[in-house]
Amino acid sequence: MHSLMFFELAQRNVRLHWLRSLLAILGIIIGVVTIVSMGILGNSLVLAISDSLSTVGDSIIVTPHVGGMGFGGSQSSNLLSDRDVEQIRRAAAPHVTIPVYSGSSRMKIGSEDTVGTIYGLKPDDIPVLLEVDQGSYLRGASGAMVGATFAEENEIKVGSRISLGEMGSVRVVGILKERGMGFDINPDFGIVVEDQWFKQAFGQEEYNQVIVKVNDLNKIEEVKDSIDRTMNRKETVVDVIDTRAILETILTTFGQISTFTTVIGGISLIVAGVSILNIMLMSVTERIKEIGVIRSIGTQRKEVLRMFLYEALILGLIGSSIGGALSIIGGYAVSMVMLQTTEYLFVPSSLVYIVYGVGFGLGTSLISGLYPAWKASNLNPIEALRHE
Repeated sequence: MHSLMFFELAQRNVRLHWLRSLLAILGIIIGVVTIVSMGILGNSLVLAISDSLSTVGDSIIVTPHVGGMGFGGSQSSNLLSDRDVEQIRRAAAPHVTIPVYSGSSRMKIGSEDTVGTIYGLKPDDIPVLLEVDQGSYLRGASGAMVGATFAEENEIKVGSRISLGEMGSVRVVGILKERGMGFDINPDFGIVVEDQWFKQAFGQEEYNQVIVKVNDLNKIEEVKDSIDRTMNRKETVVDVIDTRAILETILTTFGQISTFTTVIGGISLIVAGVSILNIMLMSVTERIKEIGVIRSIGTQRKEVLRMFLYEALILGLIGSSIGGALSIIGGYAVSMVMLQTTEYLFVPSSLVYIVYGVGFGLGTSLISGLYPAWKASNLNPIEALRHE
């Protein structure tokens, strides 16, 4: 009964000083919206990066070491020979080993000239690395598959012809599914041809890199070490890169960025907490005589403490609830502006920031109200009654 009475007294004081209370609530709303929006943005950024890189998280990339002489001295300083590829294949067995040619060339598409990257792959290896979105996989030496972004930018369709100057022309048989940024190859911005066509067109017999697709992520380190031991026995001939380690480093970095942006949002909520502290101290000062009266009729210190904490709680509840609801709009807005998508807005790891924001708002309000409540409960009743 007493608790309800003191809660009603706290409500009355919030209503009597409505403008002051409104400003405190507004500060909490802004703080909650900021912290939740920044949290959602950071989490969405991490998820977006994770999705775009997840397709290469199971790969090991082998490239010639700059200045290396190749296995058995047969390799040029920047390419891998057939013998090197075979050594890598044996070291990585039973995992799939994919040698890759890569180069760039000027291209003519219709009447437009452009520059693009060209990848040469064995036909059987293409489905392991890439997915087709339109058309089909390569079936002849004169065909090509085009990356999604390159096709969109140059208005290329299945059946289009791409002229490569003296190297001849190729007919587009398929448009690749968008793959996103990768550490091995980036076909979104180029074309893929058969290895035999590439060798004839560029006059290149050796490979630019080898990609090993590991079918068990737990064995990546084991396979990586096996390749390194085989290829770099006497001197460093190749560089062996574990894409999972790179992926984890990138995700850790973006996770730290996410935490940083959330902390920035938290600062605005702390500012709102200072506002509540100031308002509550003013309230105590204005109501010293009232506190003296209720203490003189037998009200206990803990009940006075509770009354002022109720006041802080009411401000926190209203501000945090409204802020939590508006933060969905805030999260939507920052996602559209920064990422041009709301795909990651309603996933659990993003929505949980609403709970964090509301909880932090309530906690900040209560903490800000502790000192004023303690000060009010410890006023001397006789001195409070004499206060003018």
